Amino acid sequence: MRSLRYLHLDVFTERPLEGNQLAVFTDGAGVDPNVMQRIAREMAFAESTFVLPQEDASTDVRMRIFTPSRELPMAGHPTVGSTFALAHTGVIKPGQERFVFGLGVGPTRVDLDWTGDRLAFAWMYQQRPTFGDPIGDVGGLAGALGLDPSSMLSGLPVQVVSCGLPFLMVPIATADAVDSAEVDAAKLKAVEREQGLDGVGFFVFSPSVADRSATAHSRMFAPEFGIVEDPATGAASGPLGCYLVHHGIVPEALAGKIVSNQGVRMGRPSQIHIAIGLDGKEITEVKVGGKAVVVGEGTLRAG
Repeated sequence: MRSLRYLHLDVFTERPLEGNQLAVFTDGAGVDPNVMQRIAREMAFAESTFVLPQEDASTDVRMRIFTPSRELPMAGHPTVGSTFALAHTGVIKPGQERFVFGLGVGPTRVDLDWTGDRLAFAWMYQQRPTFGDPIGDVGGLAGALGLDPSSMLSGLPVQVVSCGLPFLMVPIATADAVDSAEVDAAKLKAVEREQGLDGVGFFVFSPSVADRSATAHSRMFAPEFGIVEDPATGAASGPLGCYLVHHGIVPEALAGKIVSNQGVRMGRPSQIHIAIGLDGKEITEVKVGGKAVVVGEGTLRAG
C-alpha cells in the first residue's frame, strides 16, 4: 500500500471550518486515475485534487480534479485551494507572482498576492463566457428547487453560462428566497432531461443582499456531480459575474469588484471575489479569487 500525503484546506475563507473543504494530494505521480476517483469518494469533499508533474512546458504542474462521482476539466475552489497548498509546501516560492496549472481545459493561470512570505490571495483566470438560450419551463425548475415561481426575478433569463464548466444561472428576487430553496433530486433530474441540461450545476442567486460588501447571495446544487450543495463554487462564480455584467445588473464601473457570498445557509460562509474585464461591451477577461487556509494534513494509504 502506498502512502499519499494530503493537505486539508478550507477555501474562499480565511477562517478554519468555514468555506469549502478541499483535499490536495501534493504528489499524485503514478496514481491510477481510477484510484484517484476512489480516493475522492473516500474523502467525500466536494472535490479532491492530485498534483502531477507538468505535461506542457507552458505550465508549472498538471493537476486533476475529482468530485466523489466524476473528474472535472476545471474547477475554482480546487484551483485556488491547491495554489495555497503548494505555497504552504514551498513548491510556490514567496513573492512568486504567477503559477500555471495544466487542467483538463488547458493551461490555467493564477496570479498571486503576498503579505511578506505568506500567500494572501489568489486570482484564477477562467475562459471567456458562452451564453446559452433561456430555458422554457421555469415553473418546473422552480418546483424542483422548492421555490414558488413568483420568487424568480422577473425580466431576467434563466440560462446556462459557462467559463469552462456549464452552470444554469437562476436569478431569484431575494436572498431569503434563495435560502428557502430545498432541492427535490428526482424533480431536478426530470428538469435536466426535459431541458437538455445533463451535466449542469444549478446556481441560484439573488443580487438583493443585506451585506453591503457583497454583490450577490448564492447557492449551488449539483446532485449529478455527487454534490447535493456546494459551499463555494469558483467555476460558477466566473459565469455569475459574466451574467451580472452582461445583463446590466452590475454596472461596467463595478465589473472588477463583484463579490458573491455563498455557503451561508450551510453554515460554511464563503466569500468569492470576481473581476470581469471589458472592452466596450465585450467581456475579455474573467477572474475569480479568494483566500484559503490549511486546517489539517495527513496520509492516506491507497493502492
